Amino acid sequence: MNYKKNLIVLSILSTATSAYANTSPELPLTKRDPLTFQQWHLQNTGQTGFSKSAGTVGQDLNVDFADRMGIKGRGITVSVIDTGVEISHPDLADNVVPGSRNLIDGSDYPLDNHGHGTSVAGLIAAVEGNNIGGRGVAPYANLVGFNYLDEQSMASWMVSHGLSEDFRALDRFTDPRVFNQSYGSTPASPRNGDLSNDPAAELEEAIMQDITLNSHWGRGAIYVKSAGNSFGYYNTYINGVKYLVLPYENKEFFNNQGLPFHDANITVDNASNWNLVVSALNADGKLASYSSVGSNIFLSAPGGEYGEDAPAMVTTDLTGCDKGMNRTGPHGNSLHGGTELDPECNYAGTMNGTSSAAPNTSGAIATVMSANPALDSRTIRHLLASTARKTDPTNPGVMLQFENAQGEMVSYDAIPSWQTNAAGYNFHYFYGLGAVNVDDAVFKALFTGVSLPKLQVTDWQKEVADIAIPDASLVGAVSAMQVDQDLTIEAVQLKVNIDHERVRDIAIELTSPSGTRSVVLSPRTGFLRGNEGGFTDALMLTHHFYGENSKGNWTIKVLDTDKGNSYTLIYNQSAGLIGYNNKNNELAGVLKDWSLKIYGH
Repeated sequence: MNYKKNLIVLSILSTATSAYANTSPELPLTKRDPLTFQQWHLQNTGQTGFSKSAGTVGQDLNVDFADRMGIKGRGITVSVIDTGVEISHPDLADNVVPGSRNLIDGSDYPLDNHGHGTSVAGLIAAVEGNNIGGRGVAPYANLVGFNYLDEQSMASWMVSHGLSEDFRALDRFTDPRVFNQSYGSTPASPRNGDLSNDPAAELEEAIMQDITLNSHWGRGAIYVKSAGNSFGYYNTYINGVKYLVLPYENKEFFNNQGLPFHDANITVDNASNWNLVVSALNADGKLASYSSVGSNIFLSAPGGEYGEDAPAMVTTDLTGCDKGMNRTGPHGNSLHGGTELDPECNYAGTMNGTSSAAPNTSGAIATVMSANPALDSRTIRHLLASTARKTDPTNPGVMLQFENAQGEMVSYDAIPSWQTNAAGYNFHYFYGLGAVNVDDAVFKALFTGVSLPKLQVTDWQKEVADIAIPDASLVGAVSAMQVDQDLTIEAVQLKVNIDHERVRDIAIELTSPSGTRSVVLSPRTGFLRGNEGGFTDALMLTHHFYGENSKGNWTIKVLDTDKGNSYTLIYNQSAGLIGYNNKNNELAGVLKDWSLKIYGH
């Protein structure tokens, strides 16, 4: 049996390497192009990324096997939905295929006036072996770009997200199978997740579902989404004026007791099953300082820090020293300002954010797809889930200390450490199912001959609770629901209706029939106000139950974790500091009802 398996391996690898014979590496990955030696996300040897400090050896995407075998995204098209893409960039042009669109003037050149989208495109598929710049995660993938962030109409959304103007199915070989969305929003209050009240959002959801499951002759596509960059604080606009929003506790600014100030789950499209949401890692394999997190995180991937004190991403920038991130002048990143390695400032060493984690994941997905293009999108996601690496394995999570209503100090396990669920999958609120592991996923793809069984999605099942939420108490409001459908879980959506005057106090957790406890909303989220006094059809997603069985008794618990000792502040130089949620709720909250929808097979 092993002899047969080895013959299959040799056959597959022979086919792969012969197909890419002209690109077989004669040099190590880190020496192939002038800047690859600093692209730590591809192969982390402890480089600095032109910053002042080094990363940790081995904390990378793990692409060595795929690189040596020439499995690098060939035949897979990735759509960059962003500020646009400089498709004529010398390190991108050879991978650009027809299909890009300027959504403002209708031309086929998606003008990038910012540089963000061009940097994203380079992380995905900058050309390898052309003796300039660096390379992308999938350096032989195809690229198309859209300047959607400059023209955010519904028509522009549809075109950039895969629905062509003639409404044909995505079945051509040059049509995208991966859609990269390195953008997002930071709601200042809980959003209503009832899509029947929002026709545009309902249409977007239907389009993503159809393309995910049915495009490309049934193989489908994958939408990759940034989690957000609001772990410690965020910005909001009030009457067109920009304000900084920050936590305040124990008379300390920016003190949120180690908890995320903004949960990635409260953005409605981040709670969609059709978006693969990604958090960001730094060059030490730990959560990047800015990265939003939540139970909706599917995977984590390199995003870097800011590129001065610690490594960011080295990638393509707008050409020339007068635009983009890399401009003439002194800078803390030694690649910047016009250097011997990059005299024309066509590259940057300061790209970061979950905006970088997403394209690194998109490039990884294109690589795995190219290893076995016959596999459908859900199976590709499954391979990534089943091979994800437990990064930062000793991360303890966050134990919240708060004073309860009786004046006693109590502890709440607000963010657990790494947990292994009943199906054997590891999960962490910061990292999802783990860090992207390209080589292991590619190897599995080579030996996976059958896609997952057909997806089944339950109807929303609702439970009316009407249970009081005690103020500042570990008791919480607890309600149970019996689910009869017997599915292997791929994702679980939760919708809640809660009355509560101080929504920042609220923690929400869901426990599966197998006993796995998932915190779907951590406390101390930096809301400015409630939506009708709390949560109205608020939608959340969790991957904590991946692979478990859906049948049995599900339990929700909603807790109030504060009696008014922590606040949300906003600041503007002209207006000064303004406090929100600075008075405790006079009445106990109420868990009115909750609903579940389960995706599985």
